[in-house]
Amino acid sequence: QVQLAESGGGSVQAGGSLRLSCAASGSIFSRHVMAWFRQGPGKEREGVAAIYSGGSTFYADSVKGRFTISRDKAKNTVYLQMNSLKPEDTAMYYCAAALQWACGGNWLVLGHYRYWGKGTLVTISS
Repeated sequence: QVQLAESGGGSVQAGGSLRLSCAASGSIFSRHVMAWFRQGPGKEREGVAAIYSGGSTFYADSVKGRFTISRDKAKNTVYLQMNSLKPEDTAMYYCAAALQWACGGNWLVLGHYRYWGKGTLVTISS
């Protein structure tokens, strides 16, 4: 059973930065796609960024150029560096893991992800 634990959320002003962390309970990166999703007030959960086992990264159009996903295999941790934050980035951010063979090329599908963290809240004020 894989466990994921997010941290790093908080409240910052627009234009600021935050770095989210997701600690996994074991060495899962070689077989899993790791992704960040978010759910804003009154909105559906949406994909933000993903990193595949080979290191390829993908981003939602709304965060391209501002967010960076990365991982530290030695620490079993995935990061989401968020820069130039906007009020519309306000959301609960979730870390998720999907077996790569199940995820295929479509990292945006929530149903592909078997493991989820409990989330960390990010609030951006204008």
